[in-house]
Amino acid sequence: MWKLKVAEGQGPWLYSLNNFIGRQIWEFDPQAGTQEELEEIRKVQENFTKNRFRYKPNGDLLMRMQLIKENQIDLSIPPPVRVGEKEEVTYVAVTTAVRKAVRLNRAIQAIDGHWPAENAGPLFFTPPLIMVLYFTGTLNIALTAEHKVELLRYITNHQNEDGGWGFHIEGHSTMLGTTLNYISMRILGIGPDDEAVVAARKWILDRGGATYSPSWGKCYLSVFGLYEWSGCNPLPPEFWLFPSFLPMHPDKMWCYCRTIYMPMSYLYGIRFQAPITDLILQLRGEMHTQPYHEIDWAKARLLCTKEDYYYPHSLLQDVIWGGLYHFGEPILKHWPVSKIRERAVKKAIEIIHWEDENSRYLTPGCVEKAFHMMAVWAENPDSNSDAFKRHLTRIPDYLWLAEDGMKVQSFGSQLWDTALWIQAILESGLVEEYGTTLKKGTMLNYPRCQENPSGDYRSRYRHFSKGAWTFSDRDHGWQVSDCTSEALRVLLLLSQFPEELVGEKVEPQRLFDAVNFLFSLQGKTGGLAVWEPAGAEEWLELFADIVTEHEYVECTSSAIQTLLLFKKLYPNHRRKEVDNFIEKAIRYVENVQRPDGYWYGGWGVCFTYAAWFALSGLGAVGKTYSTSKTVRKGVDFLLSKQKANGGWGESFRSCPDMVYVHLEGDRTNLVQTAWCLMGLIEAGQAERDPTPLHKAAKLLINSQLENGDFPQEEITGVYMNNCMLHYASYRNIFPTWALGMYGRRVLKTSQKI
Repeated sequence: MWKLKVAEGQGPWLYSLNNFIGRQIWEFDPQAGTQEELEEIRKVQENFTKNRFRYKPNGDLLMRMQLIKENQIDLSIPPPVRVGEKEEVTYVAVTTAVRKAVRLNRAIQAIDGHWPAENAGPLFFTPPLIMVLYFTGTLNIALTAEHKVELLRYITNHQNEDGGWGFHIEGHSTMLGTTLNYISMRILGIGPDDEAVVAARKWILDRGGATYSPSWGKCYLSVFGLYEWSGCNPLPPEFWLFPSFLPMHPDKMWCYCRTIYMPMSYLYGIRFQAPITDLILQLRGEMHTQPYHEIDWAKARLLCTKEDYYYPHSLLQDVIWGGLYHFGEPILKHWPVSKIRERAVKKAIEIIHWEDENSRYLTPGCVEKAFHMMAVWAENPDSNSDAFKRHLTRIPDYLWLAEDGMKVQSFGSQLWDTALWIQAILESGLVEEYGTTLKKGTMLNYPRCQENPSGDYRSRYRHFSKGAWTFSDRDHGWQVSDCTSEALRVLLLLSQFPEELVGEKVEPQRLFDAVNFLFSLQGKTGGLAVWEPAGAEEWLELFADIVTEHEYVECTSSAIQTLLLFKKLYPNHRRKEVDNFIEKAIRYVENVQRPDGYWYGGWGVCFTYAAWFALSGLGAVGKTYSTSKTVRKGVDFLLSKQKANGGWGESFRSCPDMVYVHLEGDRTNLVQTAWCLMGLIEAGQAERDPTPLHKAAKLLINSQLENGDFPQEEITGVYMNNCMLHYASYRNIFPTWALGMYGRRVLKTSQKI
């Protein structure tokens, strides 16, 4: 039976800055599990497969089943409550629902204090790792037979009815998703005549074959030997030699665009191709519509299926790529100009190694993880190199198991989920009742970056990180603004409780370092970026807002709320700067509101998520419906989208389409309902008309399950507009938080409304 291991790690090639606090890995133990437990696992797996076209995100049930048993908390008490159609919501009903929810929260908390959960969803995360393990000869070293079974379970569970795979689990089929998952199934031992493989191959060939992959897919296929680099748009590594005064420079790129382009450009620069095996030769015949050696690669460079065509090429983009392809590359291949390329690839691989070491070989994220492994092996095609061995030891950090199978996740949301969970508990009013949970939750201290990246990090295009918190754990090492804001706020809130209840207080200097980091990310407009300061020229944005860093209403609002509390508790620390920061941030939130009253969400689906943050930030400074035109427009927008049953339901299509799209069938989503409920409370809706709040609260209460859980519904996370993320913990965090806020701020003890 599979077991989740927490805060564990050993071996000569694995190391940690904080004793692996927050680490979560799955291991298979053939001796573990009773017959009853194994049967329960089989049932939830079969249930997911049976309903896989109806509900795409999993419920993260395997982890929950294990932790509930280990923590031995009776979830049958208190008994659930239901509010009748004609009944009014009472404080007792709300408190009962919140108590059940918090009780479940205690039951699924890990021994090191964090709340494990899946953070996945994109269907291009898993295949590249399988591909690099295959061509480096380490597939059977890194993955057991049980791993392969669960990886195949995930891939087949998320194959669409038309035979293809999407960009993410709820998306339409794409050539990128389909080609990569097709390759993965074949690597994992599924033959060409398997029903799922046949359906996928038909999908690929019906659309022209693998040559119609988008640029990113062409890069993966070129590395794997199923495509040729001569059919790719150039990825010149000379970019890393540009002087910093040029407008197009690595230092001006969004960090993830930069860190993905780095290994791609290295692999392109050396024209690396994996060893050609019998399987690769078979795949060449299966995935192309004509013999491989007859393909016109120059023509193939411009091919792309309509399903993958997300953002139209600009004229400037086509001119740059065409010029590089027809004129730049031929020149760079010949001496003495070729010496420049030699210098460029040398610099690229040097920075790749530096990034590996500064992230304990986790790398910035799962996409980079596979690319870094490809680059490290390409530099020295030997799986026995020290660097590659260290990479192999960190593969388990990315593998997550649930009832839909095993997949590669982003890099974990341990800190983020923990910070949100603690705030939900604090809002519940049950602190004294569940103080041990909060004391364990002080793992929030551990993901904090206590130092900057090593050496001359600015020459590697990195921003400072001291004082910040990461999204996952400290070993990852990448600073994030909203994670820092939320974690800092939690520590400030906990500092107001007795230490015997919530644990030791953090020394003030650590808090001051966090504030200093937040200051560094505020732009001229007052908004906050995520990882590094924004400010590059807008004309550099050639690819749908993924080239340069941007500012976000969510990050900005989070910082407003945190610094207001910081100012209250530390009124003499950089007071003028704190005041200026808040004033500029408020102005930013007001200025980026769209004419119809909504804000666009960059990290959640979509307008409901952004509205919660925006209204909470404005409400924190006293701007409500009665005092602010901006708030009035935001509230009116939300109320116009509320369903008859009191809930809200926004489709992920809102993110790429950038207009509000309702869920099909007039469905509602409990997470989004919770966001809207909290946003409206912060905006002062209770004082003007609490009816919409009562309706929303009733829906949340009546949707709660017997054990205090809430149903898993549609995906609610996103990044970069088009890449949906499944935050499995959201269905618990936000309904709990919203009901706690509703009970404390809308209802009164023993009062019926």
